[in-house]
Amino acid sequence: MSEQNLSRRRECRLDELTALLVAEGTATAQDLAERFDVSLMTMHRDLDELERRGLVRKFRGGVTTLPSGVFESNVLYRQKAMTAQKQAMARRARELVEPGMSVMLDDSTSVLELARTLGGITPLRVVTNYLEGLKVLSGTPGIALTALGGDYDPNHDSFLGVGCVEAIGALRVDAVFVSTSAASGGLAYHQEQHIVSVKRAMLDAAARRYLLLDHSKLGRVALHRVVPLEVFDLVIVDDGLSEEHAAELREHRVPFEVAGS
Repeated sequence: MSEQNLSRRRECRLDELTALLVAEGTATAQDLAERFDVSLMTMHRDLDELERRGLVRKFRGGVTTLPSGVFESNVLYRQKAMTAQKQAMARRARELVEPGMSVMLDDSTSVLELARTLGGITPLRVVTNYLEGLKVLSGTPGIALTALGGDYDPNHDSFLGVGCVEAIGALRVDAVFVSTSAASGGLAYHQEQHIVSVKRAMLDAAARRYLLLDHSKLGRVALHRVVPLEVFDLVIVDDGLSEEHAAELREHRVPFEVAGS
């Protein structure tokens, strides 16, 4: 088999491997080698390549797409997680958007669900760095789009870096909607510093600030603090919120509301 054919075959296997891990979350290298009918050494090389691309996190004997305190799940995994909860939060967030407003949306999959609901609230100016968000809203009658520039990051499917932060700093919007990967002790957290910089800039550029936070992110921390939760005008959570976490939000004076299913 030619080198070109071998390369194509490997890329197809990597695509199938990624899809499987996004669906299942965690697997062992031995199990994956058997399922793909390759040697364990070949599977480890494939997993090393997926880790290099930022798609998975390896641990002793296995691999996962699930987040940790220092690893943010790839956008492919996040788009499939907690979908019903994100849609419920998006419906509540939509009620905060009125015709004539300018709104900024971050590159989270929670806020992407809000973007999908914005048709019909017009005229509206939407500003975002999320490529999928731009695709969702492009061509929607009555919605004017502003794309935030910067360096494209395939792991987040968005534009980030200094260029993005500077573009945000030149704007002032009526409201911003963001999400984050973890929240605990009255603080929002994220694993990646370049994401934190963009989220902070977005919050500084908005008159009103809203956070969409599904219950799986509560009681967790990550490497970097983003902001105190009390800076938000409203934190929207889904109805999976536990009494323990609700009490913690109240203790830290966090304005929050539960979005029903």
